Amino acid sequence: MIFHRAVRRELTHSAAGVFVALFAIMATTQLIRLLAEAAAGKVSPGAVVALLGFTALNYLPILLSLAMFVAILLTLSRCYRDSEMVVWFSSGLSLTAWVRPVLVFAAPLLFAIAVLSFFLSPWALSQSAEFRQKLSARADVSQVSPGAFQEARNAERVIFVEAVADDASLVRNVFVSSLQNQRLGVTMAATGRQETAANGDRFMVLENGRRYEVEPGTAEFRILEFDRYALRIETREAQGIERTPRYLSTRDLIRNPQPDNQAELLWRIGIPLSTVVLILLAIPLSFVNPRVGRSANLFLALCLYMIYSNLLSISQAWVAQGKLSFVLGTLSVHLLMLALLPILFYRRIAVTSILRR
Repeated sequence: MIFHRAVRRELTHSAAGVFVALFAIMATTQLIRLLAEAAAGKVSPGAVVALLGFTALNYLPILLSLAMFVAILLTLSRCYRDSEMVVWFSSGLSLTAWVRPVLVFAAPLLFAIAVLSFFLSPWALSQSAEFRQKLSARADVSQVSPGAFQEARNAERVIFVEAVADDASLVRNVFVSSLQNQRLGVTMAATGRQETAANGDRFMVLENGRRYEVEPGTAEFRILEFDRYALRIETREAQGIERTPRYLSTRDLIRNPQPDNQAELLWRIGIPLSTVVLILLAIPLSFVNPRVGRSANLFLALCLYMIYSNLLSISQAWVAQGKLSFVLGTLSVHLLMLALLPILFYRRIAVTSILRR
């Protein structure tokens, strides 16, 4: 049907525009956070793009769900404002006739949301955590940020460098404060770099500097001048990521029906289910009364979306705490929202019947 194709085309354009806007907001906020971590030396600058990609993949199901919900609202609201709905109702068609074209439009995206929620998002979270773990196990000089004090993991060494070479192989004007054998040492050098010994041990080699050593509580101190001074870098073995439910695959969650695992499984199931309910709710919620205003229905719809999302989070928390069974927690919120569908459709159909008279 030509009308259905036109509606699906408009829905696609609206969904694409909304998704691009939401994705840009998400990517910008996450990029700012990652750049702040890179400036503080918590992550390598070269890892920002990879971590941003993993984060974006994790947020895609929610962004797609919200984009479809808003797109349907905008498209059908425009039909009301431009009096296209009057023609629709005058042709003898009911508001429920919109269910089929909307579901046909949403079917491919619903499949993508399900795949992302059950498989790709957990994989992205796991890969992001593993990537961060590998980065934290590397304590090389190239990760030191210029102009910032960086404390070692054992809290016994603080490093400050004034500048880093373009290839990150050399640092200049190095300051190192360390505590060894109850003696406080302050080392200053003109340059520094990293070297790896034959046995695999790594050292931070300082050149052309001076070291001051003092024992706290005494007047004894020692001054050493050196051409070359090597500090061994303590390399922590990678311990692997913590196996929290968010990082587990859907198959592992099903095989281990612990409360925390069931709560995470509830959330993954809830995203595609809530998307189906939301796109159906968007049809009656898109009604626009020109006398009331154009934004009243959007405000009501977004409030309903927030309530829906919060109820899902509450049910997830209750299942994790053992206060609610998995089956009841999974179905209760969605059934509650589905119960609103006949009420909303009935009210909108009644209103349109009055307007047609």
